[in-house]
Amino acid sequence: MRILISILIFTSLSIHAATKPLKIYLLVGQSNMQGHAAERTLEHLGMDPKTAPLLKAIRNPDGTAKVQENVWISSIEPSLESGEKHGRLTVGYGAGGRGPKIGPELTFGITMQNHVGEPILLVKTSWGGKSLNTDFRPPSAGPYEFNQQQLENFKKRGKDVAEVRKEQTERTGVYYRLMLEHIHKVLADIRRVYPDYDAKAGYELAGFVWFQGWNDMVDGSTYPTRGQPGSYDAYSKNLAHFIRDVRRDLKAPKLPFVIGVMGAGGPIAKYGPDQKRYAGIHGEFRKAMAAPTKLPEFKGNVTAVFTENYWDLQLSELVNRNGKVKTKQRELSKDQTLTREQRDKAVANYTGKLFTERELKILEVGTSNAAYHYLGSAKILAQIGKAFANALAAME
Repeated sequence: MRILISILIFTSLSIHAATKPLKIYLLVGQSNMQGHAAERTLEHLGMDPKTAPLLKAIRNPDGTAKVQENVWISSIEPSLESGEKHGRLTVGYGAGGRGPKIGPELTFGITMQNHVGEPILLVKTSWGGKSLNTDFRPPSAGPYEFNQQQLENFKKRGKDVAEVRKEQTERTGVYYRLMLEHIHKVLADIRRVYPDYDAKAGYELAGFVWFQGWNDMVDGSTYPTRGQPGSYDAYSKNLAHFIRDVRRDLKAPKLPFVIGVMGAGGPIAKYGPDQKRYAGIHGEFRKAMAAPTKLPEFKGNVTAVFTENYWDLQLSELVNRNGKVKTKQRELSKDQTLTREQRDKAVANYTGKLFTERELKILEVGTSNAAYHYLGSAKILAQIGKAFANALAAME
């Protein structure tokens, strides 16, 4: 009798588990959500004991990329004719272009699936170079309004203000609508992306991650006092509108929301001499990004991840140091008394004085892009993706 009862309980639990709604996570933003870390930079993860476990989760022992059996993804990909890439999660769902890249989606999916313990689906809608003030502007934020300084500049340049306003209106909110369009497309036919989807069990929108900001941060026209206290208050208000509108338009009033706060450059307290001039701008913008988490309506369901905490200070310093090598190369190239071989030898000797062999290896495998793309570092973006997943799990 006990055996029979145990079998019945096990069967009941199995059926219940099989009929759980599919958890769907939405990843949205601009170029850093796309992800510009070249696949080769994954090697850097394995060079640090702290991040080596992430590499084991991403790669097979033979060095090939693992295909995550229980994580599926649909990702906007403008470089493809279809405009989309979908399938099981693996390396290659970063920004399109030369060679496979990764963004936060890879370790986000791996980490989130470990938390959930069942198949999950990611829907990623990200485009490079897009602002919240215009491109992703949510409906409840109202129309984009030019400030007095902008209007005066248009007149000085002989611009037709009415025409400029018309053009701005046409641009405003386009990517907010494209985001919703793609999400609804996936939700309307989930089996197209995840073939084992159980329509009877349905789905649950389980989390939203927003990783954007660069275009707003550097926009001195929209934010003319940027760097001064309160200079990015409009961004905070627009982001709060964005959260409300996303929840309304997706009919998910308590959708857990993670704000990935821009952190390219690392902790401001550790900025070097060349970075200090940006400290005010970066600091004020980071405050503005995180500000919605302090609103009473968002308590417990909106959180911020400060991505500056995953910046690689060593890698950044090596990149800066390598700038001296490039300067030396330019100087030597102007010396017409030297042969090419002599110049190459002089550069090699100079490099040898500045770097150890291990440092050169880290520099070689660790970076693939500029600082505003988190150095194109898989080590940085992998930790950020993991942090996004952990932040959502903590809210649950």
